[in-house]
Amino acid sequence: MMECIPAETSVAVLEGGTSEEREVSLNTGRNCAEALRTAGFKVSEYDTADLGFIEALRRDQPDVAFIALHGRGGEDGTMQGLLELLGIPYTGSGVLASALAMDKEASKAVYRQAGLATPPGFVARRGEEFFVDSVANKVADQLGDKVVVKPNSEGSSVGITIVQDREALADALREAFRFDDRVLIERFIPGREIMAGVIGNTEKDIRSLPLIEVEATADFYDYDSKYAPGGSRHVLPAPLDEDTTQTCQKLAAAAHTALGCRGCSRSDIRLDSYGIAWLLETNTLPGMTSTSLVPEAARAMGLDFPNLVKLLVNLAK
Repeated sequence: MMECIPAETSVAVLEGGTSEEREVSLNTGRNCAEALRTAGFKVSEYDTADLGFIEALRRDQPDVAFIALHGRGGEDGTMQGLLELLGIPYTGSGVLASALAMDKEASKAVYRQAGLATPPGFVARRGEEFFVDSVANKVADQLGDKVVVKPNSEGSSVGITIVQDREALADALREAFRFDDRVLIERFIPGREIMAGVIGNTEKDIRSLPLIEVEATADFYDYDSKYAPGGSRHVLPAPLDEDTTQTCQKLAAAAHTALGCRGCSRSDIRLDSYGIAWLLETNTLPGMTSTSLVPEAARAMGLDFPNLVKLLVNLAK
């Protein structure tokens, strides 16, 4: 999969932006820019919060754009569409796959169409937070006592709450609607948190990374668990038997393929007490910070960070 890229290749690292995950993106961008320079590329960094970056890209005409953005405006297909218009190849998934993966309602529909196990749930629209009894009745009828309430199109566990009663549901809906006009409410799946990374552009060249089990200090793998030092413990490789390991890796690869992802993706999986692997969501631009999972898993298979970003540049389209 690794190819020889000319040393003079210029790479534009797009970072920052204006989403709720701006600070994480700046961290990712700095890490990736340093690694790309180590790998021998000519690197420039652009903070996409300043729209002057568009004219700068037109002027500089980099060979490849390395998207180090997270959340809205970077992970949802909009930046990918801009780069398509500018004629600049870029790392990661294309417009449609990015948009589908970011939209939890849409991605879950794709999972179900592909026969992939994902927790049952439904989406509430803005305004329904004022009809909590109606939403609560629907939850009780369809999902059970314990549910997860999350903004439909945010990443990094922003605005997510786990609730078990009607009063908590009202608070959770108000919190989630702070970030989105649509809120996903899905059945809470108790069990082990497994992270499964995938690298590749086509079904034939997909490479599965070693699985990581995340043991969060909070009730679930929330924002602080992901990015704060000591917020979680990563067990690598995940202590699973061979059959379960293959099941989780195949599930992540199937999600990558079904959504049409390119480059790298990371799927979040819950493994319940019966051994059933439930696909929660797929991240098309996984974090690349010092506490991030994909670089950690790549190192475990002998792929250091400079070679990981070099591979992602190789896969750019």
